[in-house]
Amino acid sequence: MSTITSTNPVVQAIVSGNAPQPARLAAANGLLPLPQADLLEVLVALRESGDAEIAEAAASTLASQENHDLLAAAKAGDTSPAVLGFLGTMTSNPDVHEAVIQNGNTPDAAIANIAGVLADGSLLELIAINQQRLVRMPAIIDAILQNPARSVEAERRARETKREFFEKERGARQIAGELRAQGKTAAAEFFETAELDTATGELALEDAWLIAQHIEVSDADLDDSWLPMERYEELSPESAAEHAAAVQRVIESERLESGFEVQPERITLIRQLMNMNARDRVKLARKGDREARGILIRDSNRVVAAAVINNPRITDHEVETIASMRTVSDEILRLIALNRAWARSYTIIYNLCRNPRTPIPTSIGILPRIRTKDLQNLSQNRNVSEAVRRQALRLAQARSGK
Repeated sequence: MSTITSTNPVVQAIVSGNAPQPARLAAANGLLPLPQADLLEVLVALRESGDAEIAEAAASTLASQENHDLLAAAKAGDTSPAVLGFLGTMTSNPDVHEAVIQNGNTPDAAIANIAGVLADGSLLELIAINQQRLVRMPAIIDAILQNPARSVEAERRARETKREFFEKERGARQIAGELRAQGKTAAAEFFETAELDTATGELALEDAWLIAQHIEVSDADLDDSWLPMERYEELSPESAAEHAAAVQRVIESERLESGFEVQPERITLIRQLMNMNARDRVKLARKGDREARGILIRDSNRVVAAAVINNPRITDHEVETIASMRTVSDEILRLIALNRAWARSYTIIYNLCRNPRTPIPTSIGILPRIRTKDLQNLSQNRNVSEAVRRQALRLAQARSGK
């Protein structure tokens, strides 16, 4: 199923497959009164339908769209990535192609597909100019170099990028220098002290660049006092099998917590982060953005997970979510309860009490601060331990004079 961009509930129902077949067929025929952006998102999704009648109708309706409408969609900043990918390869209008290439929402994989089929050398040059995109998606370089329509300039740029970033054995310090030149100080600091071994393929260069996009905390904002030296022994080297198992644990944890399948792009990021060694994951947990924190809090290594809650940018809302997670380490839940600032948040302490992963002594210690009505609910909550239920009942009865 396609990732749904539109907030329109009708579009969401159709794309997700929850709408009835007649409604989906009507949408495929362009009969629903939808804005152009929503219509295109629906049609692009339905052309991949398993229902041949719907898929054929959607393809036919797409083919009938006016060029000026397609161009407007290609230029818009809120157009679905799936629609942009379609416009890049399934239309013949060079103006549309140019707009898709320049649209920041166009997926890198779609650009690689476009680069393989374009017959316009100047548009290939436009793709080759975006070195950051080429570094993120090396398949774009290969597509340019294999395209017989490539211009001399497009080939030169693609070969230079390939040589500079993928054929040289560039270490983490060289990556850091490149990041500093781009003004990404926090990311540069991370790579200057990381133990990455890019020369042997432990971390691919394109992965390193993508990870850099998820670093937001500089060294000046960090406090090392939370991690005593003796805990570093818990950051021992891990085998390839252990890394693979860690990736699967995080994916399964996210699936269980959300109730939905994890999206492919999210799985890619999880794999990139979890394939780093434990020491580098600790550093990223302390310096990473919200998305990195959301992954690393699920790390089975307790030091890595503890580093997340010691990240200076973590928010109370994130901690509320962590306090309710049933796949997080019990030590993390205990540490949250010990934090004075977080302990002042009623939502956080109530989430901790309701979480069966919270250590029993921690939950019982929090119960006196829980409201009477919530104590009564806890006393009947079969997901928490019997000891917590009994103590919640005692406190509730004591307050009511029973």
